[in-house]
Amino acid sequence: MLLNIKNEIQNNLETLIELRRDFHRHPETGFREFRTSEKIASFLENLGLEVKRNIAGTGVSGLLRGKEGGKTLLLRSDMDALPVNEETGLPFASVNEGVMHACGHDGHMSMLLIAAKILTKHRESFKGNIKFAFQPNEEEAGAEEMIRHGVLSDPEVDASMGLHLWSPLPTGTIGLNPGPVMAASHYFYLTIKGRGGHAGMPHKAIDPISTAVKIIEDVQHLQTRELDSLEEPTVIMFTGIHGGTAPTVVPAEIQIQGSIRFLHDRGEFVEKRFEDIISHICAMTGTEYELKIVIGNRLLSNDNDMTDLVLREASETVGQKNIQKNMRMMVGEDFAEFSRSVRSAFYFVGTGNRDKQTDYSHHHPKFNIDEDSLPIGIEMHVRTALAYLDQ
Repeated sequence: MLLNIKNEIQNNLETLIELRRDFHRHPETGFREFRTSEKIASFLENLGLEVKRNIAGTGVSGLLRGKEGGKTLLLRSDMDALPVNEETGLPFASVNEGVMHACGHDGHMSMLLIAAKILTKHRESFKGNIKFAFQPNEEEAGAEEMIRHGVLSDPEVDASMGLHLWSPLPTGTIGLNPGPVMAASHYFYLTIKGRGGHAGMPHKAIDPISTAVKIIEDVQHLQTRELDSLEEPTVIMFTGIHGGTAPTVVPAEIQIQGSIRFLHDRGEFVEKRFEDIISHICAMTGTEYELKIVIGNRLLSNDNDMTDLVLREASETVGQKNIQKNMRMMVGEDFAEFSRSVRSAFYFVGTGNRDKQTDYSHHHPKFNIDEDSLPIGIEMHVRTALAYLDQ
């Protein structure tokens, strides 16, 4: 079968493109993927798979059983779109105003559906099970809800794999990394409380703005002086400061928000030192504070053996010279919840092509994917699934 994967993909190319463009034309945001999930569930049911709907609201899974019992592998695709006004000018551009597939999830769904079709056709050639999981709300961490609602059970999942189309990588390349690959991203909400007063008499007020300036300056030392930037990559960003009403008024309080991202397992240390700095500066300036930290995504770390398996199959798919092995980034990805639960590998399929204008960054209103990259993703799904179950 392996020798015929490319031919089988070519035989399904028209359906692949129709699926991708239909998903792109009808995007839906997280936990509102009603039309999307219905289309996916119907497709899987027509293949004869055991389909579960409404997992964590709009999630779908399809179970493919091989010729006999064995391990169970989960292949995952996300489904949600973004609240972005599309500016691509494509003939199949979004018909839902203010919503757009600006991250490639339309391609993810279509690739996994065609992979399911090919693997179903050859279910007698492997033992074990493949669970195709279509997850809602990846942009705001829907994987945890899918897991909480049982997607890793009945039958129990032994390992999982996921991929992401990636516009910074050229079409025809695949990128992955053993160990940490996508950062934990935690979001902080900080309120600095002082005492309001007249701007002409600041000595009678307690200024929260000057306190905030000191905090922002000193936090930079944490990520550059206390952590090894090569071994413990950490980025702390302040992305919003809100407060004040008039040029003559010292505000009583201000709100600050931002993110803490790290590609290592010392996140607790980073957040403790982050609050230590805030606490000490507030004590020094006579202000008080309230700090809330919310987990957006946890650290996504690849299993070494699973990564080796993907590397072998990627070499067969695109050739050794087209594999980028140092893929680590501060972007978050909630596939991390699967990697924390079972042995997993997550990798990137290049979709960037300047001539086709598919090199815009993810979440950009002109983001688009090179449809020539979709067969590569399908081949990787099929190859990695068969290789895992053949172990």
